[in-house]
Amino acid sequence: MKPSQQLHPSFKFNGLEFATAEEIVLFAQKLKETGAPYEVAIASFIVKWFNDKLYIKVKTSGSTGAPKKIKLLKANMVHSAFATGVYFNLGTDNTALLCLSAKYIAGKMMLVRALTMGWDLHVVAPDKDAITQYDNVYDFAAMVPYQVYHTLSALDKIKILIIGGGVIAPDLEAKLQLKSTEVYATYGMTETITHVAMRRVNGPSKTHVYTALPNIGFSTDVRGCLVIDAPNLTNPEVITNDVVTLLSPTTFEWLGRYDNVINSGGVKLFPEKIERLLRDFIKVPFLISSLHDEALGEQLILVLELEDPKEASNYRTVISELESYHRPKKIFTLSKFPLTETGKIKRSSIRSIIKGYH
Repeated sequence: MKPSQQLHPSFKFNGLEFATAEEIVLFAQKLKETGAPYEVAIASFIVKWFNDKLYIKVKTSGSTGAPKKIKLLKANMVHSAFATGVYFNLGTDNTALLCLSAKYIAGKMMLVRALTMGWDLHVVAPDKDAITQYDNVYDFAAMVPYQVYHTLSALDKIKILIIGGGVIAPDLEAKLQLKSTEVYATYGMTETITHVAMRRVNGPSKTHVYTALPNIGFSTDVRGCLVIDAPNLTNPEVITNDVVTLLSPTTFEWLGRYDNVINSGGVKLFPEKIERLLRDFIKVPFLISSLHDEALGEQLILVLELEDPKEASNYRTVISELESYHRPKKIFTLSKFPLTETGKIKRSSIRSIIKGYH
């Protein structure tokens, strides 16, 4: 059996132990026939993990271009798993929660980490409030922002939480400051086998700077977009559409998506950066967007999630404190922001809605 496919003897799956890889494959094959949909996805991955192929086929999310199917080497997936273990000092016998779908790379990699490092893995349905239904405590877990929103009351059950799959909204990040859990935002994508960098979201070490995992380096292209050099994970380098300020070969500050850049009067503005400037002062969901302007090309606007539009006036003082080119020219309100299935705000949909009102 290939080293990348060996089963760690300490691995547990909802309390079950397996003496050999053959034993867990038999278990997975039965689970595929009788399990719930989320269990079938897990079982399918386990069967594929222990087959004779050197790779796993996955679909990218579109972070570096149009979504497509790619092959990830199992050996590289193991490198990624151990890089996470080293970064967080997680070894054998740690307890971990899998509450993400194994259809996607983040869920698959939680399985790989547990299988190869010998974790005691608790597997639950990928519901928005999965952890609130159980009394277990965990050394490590991964969630998308939407799940974190609905898990805040029970978050202290987790020692280390990584959040991926979308930007952490300012109001959510503010709420995480009150939690004892060590919370980290991840940076990565399917092409890099999940995260290649982390930043601490709360506590005394909180920062806006992302730091690379072991054996990973960064540079930028002519657009100012991040280029990832991760020879143990992917070859060749991965060129992203994320504009960053490169601070060193292993650290960067994320500014925003290249395709979200607003050109106002010849000045390139990043909505995500302005949102970070406002996050300590606006406690409701909000975002920075733009509308067409004959003089400027695009003018900045602030969109707030408010039931009562009259409350928007409360935020005029806040935005007046910003530098002139960061200052939204108008404020709009929506009673409810449209969200994706994973809780990401649909920026393009909101812009279309506001354009229709304007």
